[in-house]
Amino acid sequence: MSEIQRWTVNEPYLDIAGTLLEGPFHDVATNEFRFVDIWDHKLYRLDLAKGPDSLTVIDTDASIGVTANIAGEAEKDQLIVGAKHGFARLNQTTGKLSYIAQPWEKDASKQKLPTKFPASASRPFPFRSHPLTKHARHRMRFNDGAVDSHGRFWAGAMNDPKVQSPQPEGTLFRLDPDLTLHEMLAPVTIPNGMGWNAADDTMYWTDSPTGKIFAFDFDAATGSISNRRVHFDIGNSLEPDGFAIDVEGCIWTAIYGGGKVLRISPEGQVIGQIDLPTRNPTCPAFVGTELFITSAKDDRDDEKLPQSVRYGGRLFRVDVGVRGKPKNEFRFQQ
Repeated sequence: MSEIQRWTVNEPYLDIAGTLLEGPFHDVATNEFRFVDIWDHKLYRLDLAKGPDSLTVIDTDASIGVTANIAGEAEKDQLIVGAKHGFARLNQTTGKLSYIAQPWEKDASKQKLPTKFPASASRPFPFRSHPLTKHARHRMRFNDGAVDSHGRFWAGAMNDPKVQSPQPEGTLFRLDPDLTLHEMLAPVTIPNGMGWNAADDTMYWTDSPTGKIFAFDFDAATGSISNRRVHFDIGNSLEPDGFAIDVEGCIWTAIYGGGKVLRISPEGQVIGQIDLPTRNPTCPAFVGTELFITSAKDDRDDEKLPQSVRYGGRLFRVDVGVRGKPKNEFRFQQ
């Protein structure tokens, strides 16, 4: 096997005291970069033209795992997010959440459901028989996700570690532009990085504790997935977390607990590695040819760790010489 390409990062780009930084996103139109702290309920915003001194921090109503832009949104401070209880609008100036779809809403009749489905279609949600319905609102939270080429927002829910340790009780949901909510995959444990290839016929998705990134056949017209298979298996106790996809079809996946980001080829082989001064990188996002990488605080006292892995809970960046696949926007049905 040929030698893999390597990069080394020695210090953070933003030396902040984060806890569980996630959801990195480059807003190309405004040249603003944002990310969240799931654990501490914060949204960070950065004007890239001005650099680290422009960083602002907004307290949010609840935990947020992932954010996305809204197509044609007149109010530019509005995002759509996967939050503690479901899909919501976020005012990124005030941090206020307005829920759109809550899978475990007590009054299920408030959820908008399709009237009929082909037998092969995904199932609408919620189900009265779903085993988590009674208590899930408290013990679940949304984690990572992405928007597909037809403006559908996919996001996974998992056990909230503040309530209980993650079990295989999670679900991957899809929110359509008409606000119908679909259960796409269950049970899962810690749903993480996801995205689509350039041909838009394959979806990649991560369940972290399995150590695997899975591939599915993807029907862009209907939003259905099938033929689940393993695309990449790290083969040890480390966990692939969030990822970004580049224009060459490679996946850049953060390896939580491993202090690195791996570049995975379309064939599922490791062809690159970024070494970081933290054990717990969580998710990369492209800004031009640079990768900005969020991380989580180590579960041990940072001050007692070796300098080489002391920067948990910070933001890093490194130029990798390739651009990322553009992000899609959620489309509210008009």
